Amino acid sequence: MRKAKVYVPDTVAVEAIDILRQDFEVVYTPKENAVTPLSELLERLQDVDGLLVYPRVPIDKNLLDQAPNLRVVSNIAVGYDNFDLSEMAKQKVVGTHTPDVLTETTADLAFGLLLAAARRIPEANAFVKSGQWHANVPNLLAGTDVYGRIIGIVGMGRIGTAVARRALGFGMRVLYYNRRRRSDIENTMHVHYVHLDHLLQTSDFVVVLTPLTEETVHLIGRSQLEQMKPDAYLINVARGKVVDEQALIFALQNGWIRGAGLDVYENEPLPSNHPFLHMNQVVTLPHIGSSTVETRKAMALLAAENLRCALLGEKPPHMVNPEVWDGK
Repeated sequence: MRKAKVYVPDTVAVEAIDILRQDFEVVYTPKENAVTPLSELLERLQDVDGLLVYPRVPIDKNLLDQAPNLRVVSNIAVGYDNFDLSEMAKQKVVGTHTPDVLTETTADLAFGLLLAAARRIPEANAFVKSGQWHANVPNLLAGTDVYGRIIGIVGMGRIGTAVARRALGFGMRVLYYNRRRRSDIENTMHVHYVHLDHLLQTSDFVVVLTPLTEETVHLIGRSQLEQMKPDAYLINVARGKVVDEQALIFALQNGWIRGAGLDVYENEPLPSNHPFLHMNQVVTLPHIGSSTVETRKAMALLAAENLRCALLGEKPPHMVNPEVWDGK
């Protein structure tokens, strides 16, 4: 009997590959310090039963039409906005993801980005390393206090809740906006539900953590940025398209807000002439929210287990479209 064939186009923890090789034929094509081009990936799909991928790969009609045997796509991420769920349903392809394992790591990064933007840490680091530090000048690279300020969290899921815990440790007042009110965390943590407009008008730091859906595309746009305090910061570690990038550029250039900390962008990677790269008040990271050795390994292992279960006919633990499951 033919073994199911799994394709892994990008570098993952070797332990995940070992799990898959126990039951399947595995084609593993990592690129040193790079990713497999989409064109090369598409060429290899003709006889592939399972894909283990990062969310950079669009699982859309174009890809699915070139993969007639494909039964399962396992995302190495909590988000799955790269899945065209309607097309996957038509072609009966199961999609899975990796929730929970990256919560604390991403919350660390979000709060670190907030601190870096507020205290101008990247600027200060570059200032010292470039040899410009010649004297202790008063108010040199003066930043913004974080302790005791107001943080507004847009999207109070697992990561939002973890960021709130960190903020409480800094003596911050925590406001949140979510599509549904979270009475559970209100009862166990000192956080306050408010409408989005109130959150924007009140918060010193607005942290965007909501998933990308049709409803959240450009959730933070020009009218929302206009409501923020002129000394406030916007932090985005969710998905780039949740924030209208052109509106944010305009807001920063015109002093509507003091600064931003960004790990995600509408188009990635950023082109070398992007305005953000020339703004000292913007801290830019290369989409590394979950990028620690320990967490990336845990994500890969969970993604491999999701894929293994599905291809062996066992219901995977973290399926995003259970309506297509038929015991594949």
